[in-house]
Amino acid sequence: MLIKGGLVLDFDKGCFTMEDIRVRGSKITEMAPSLAPQAGEDVLDASGSYITPGLIDAHSHLLISEEGMGSIGDDCCDYSDALTPHLEVLDGMYPFDRAVERSARAGVTSVLVCPGSDGVIGGVCSVAKLKGTVADEMIVLRHAAMKGALGENPKTAKHGFASRMGVAYTLRKCLEDAKEYQYDRAQAQKNGSHFRKDPGMENMALVLEKKMPLHLHVHRSDDICTAIRIGKEYDLDVVLIHCTDGIAVADYIAKSGYPAIVGPSMGCASKNEVWAKSFETAGVLSRAGVKVCLTADHDVTPLYYLPTYAEMAARYGMDQVEALKAVTLNPAQVLRIDDRKGSLQVGKDADLVLWNAHPFDVTARARHVFIEGEPIC
Repeated sequence: MLIKGGLVLDFDKGCFTMEDIRVRGSKITEMAPSLAPQAGEDVLDASGSYITPGLIDAHSHLLISEEGMGSIGDDCCDYSDALTPHLEVLDGMYPFDRAVERSARAGVTSVLVCPGSDGVIGGVCSVAKLKGTVADEMIVLRHAAMKGALGENPKTAKHGFASRMGVAYTLRKCLEDAKEYQYDRAQAQKNGSHFRKDPGMENMALVLEKKMPLHLHVHRSDDICTAIRIGKEYDLDVVLIHCTDGIAVADYIAKSGYPAIVGPSMGCASKNEVWAKSFETAGVLSRAGVKVCLTADHDVTPLYYLPTYAEMAARYGMDQVEALKAVTLNPAQVLRIDDRKGSLQVGKDADLVLWNAHPFDVTARARHVFIEGEPIC
């Protein structure tokens, strides 16, 4: 397939430029200002279209908190323990969640599927593409992150501790248990003795080894700082989720080097720790030097509003190109899938959205969406 005459988002140039895109199978194989159609090749006239990579939300409960299904379709949180690193979202994903198609038609092509935030450690998150009928076949990266939480949610979830001090201790204890597990495993391998693997500790070992980042739910500034403190104590790759009160400690976050997934900024301040909710947060953090992603936090707010979140971030002061990066390239980098997704380049997956106007135009809608070369609409 040859897509001709569209304005293509080029992050290296920081703008949209006229370029043709050739797609073969699931990949982008050629890009140039003018490509001639080949014999028998389908040609899509993209004149007047703005072309972006497929949008990516780096924090979502899509597929495990099914739209319109109530408690029957809600597999977000498991209340068996404060620490459940042995759980994986893959085992709770339902590909026929009605929000999947709605979100794909809105231009969202990949998401990080996460457990909820009521446990101190909730389980393993996976990156999924928004097409398919079998969860295993939707997976882009299975062990993409470990989900954890600080602050109001785990503090009030009746897991035992009822203070921020207790929540932080519980997280540290889990990390210490994982370190001891690593030692015992190494000794068993050295001695050639039997060692029974523990799925949860195996997953936490991946966190300690930096093979899997720790995504921590943090809204208030003190919880943000605790996440940074513990991350530095254990030399972890931490990603700060929500960062609602991030403006108050923007320079401190930037100094940490940890990225932030900001949002959802739409809706009322539903609990104490989100009183600082603002569309300005993403821009302030970005200007401070933080790598920023934007999230709709589906199903807190609908995933198919993700394009609106990027537009609103730009309206409230975020650079337009940075706002587009915050729903494409930045989440791809944070999720460690930027070798495949997040930008329009030869060799990457053909996840493309053709908009009828600039994505931040109030009339903009997705005219065509492709996921790995397959048309969605």
